[in-house]
Amino acid sequence: MDIKRNILLNPGPATTTDTVKLAQVAPDICPREKEFAGLMAGLREDLVKVVHGGLERYAAVLFCGSGTLCMDVCLNSLLPEGKKALIVHNGAYSARAADICRSYGLPHVDLKLPYDRPADLAAVEEALRANRDAALVYVTHNETGTGLLNPIRELGALAHRYGAVLVADTTSTYAMRPIDIEADNIDFCMASAQKGLMAMTGLSFVIGRRDIIEASEDYPRRSYYCNLFRQYDCFERTGEMEFTPPVQTVYAAIQAMKEYWAEGEQAKWARHTRTMEAIHTGLAELGFQEAIRREWQAGLVAAARCPDDPNWSFERVHDYCYARGFTIYPGKVGTAGTFRLCALGAIDAPDIRAFFQVFRAALDACGVAVPARYNG
Repeated sequence: MDIKRNILLNPGPATTTDTVKLAQVAPDICPREKEFAGLMAGLREDLVKVVHGGLERYAAVLFCGSGTLCMDVCLNSLLPEGKKALIVHNGAYSARAADICRSYGLPHVDLKLPYDRPADLAAVEEALRANRDAALVYVTHNETGTGLLNPIRELGALAHRYGAVLVADTTSTYAMRPIDIEADNIDFCMASAQKGLMAMTGLSFVIGRRDIIEASEDYPRRSYYCNLFRQYDCFERTGEMEFTPPVQTVYAAIQAMKEYWAEGEQAKWARHTRTMEAIHTGLAELGFQEAIRREWQAGLVAAARCPDDPNWSFERVHDYCYARGFTIYPGKVGTAGTFRLCALGAIDAPDIRAFFQVFRAALDACGVAVPARYNG
């Protein structure tokens, strides 16, 4: 089958291999069959192994939905009665976590920090000291709106020192940037299949400590569908999701996992790293400034400042590139004008070099000056 290959430089869904796409073309099966439950059991184990977790201590719980569903699940399921969540808020995705807390009426501290630098550990400790009833610390590992990397290992150590669990949104680092769930002091992490695994949208998962999940059975039940213990318990008793799983998406995720192991953790991270280096190089050659200092980036997303040029139009540049098989994405850096280029998916440095040829042509077609102009 001849499938057109597009290069997606947005922060997910990512470019996939044809073998992952075609894995969805499988015989129809009732998802309650033992055969399918066995496939999901193997996938659950592999998801834990990606973050080097022991299967006796950690479990993966699958859900049907996007990555935001896992944020919802963790926040509404893992907060005991009478306790608070502390949201380390330094980007658009941690802002979403605070919004989830508000939607449920969950007691929480919305610790707002600068968007352009890693979370201030002293400020987090001060908040924990002032809120001794904080039982959950929530942080985004890679704030995908900017490419900012937060110090999860240090934040986890702080959370544990004050008797709280650490929930890390690893949606845009899982299966890309190496993670060791125990060494990094993570109690729960999460992701969705269309990001680091380079599979398809519609399947997401939470990986976390069995003992805390089991204790959460006695926590307030705030959601019928998005409850972590309920889904975990169903998997442990029956091997199945409680409600209908996305069957074809699971097949794609299993194939993507096979390809993850074949490439290898370090080789895959090295590929993402050289892809990101090609993005940095291409931006610099055209004079574009990045919004976040390189040493504070996660190595997967570059947020480039839009030039102060009357001819600059993100929409026109996007459309020019899109028509030629390349997708770029608008930014989320407070009120600053940015756009994002990401190193996710089944792409490599040659794809980036090909993109910058098209991007340069787009700038020329729009009359945007090169090198890019900035007023300050």
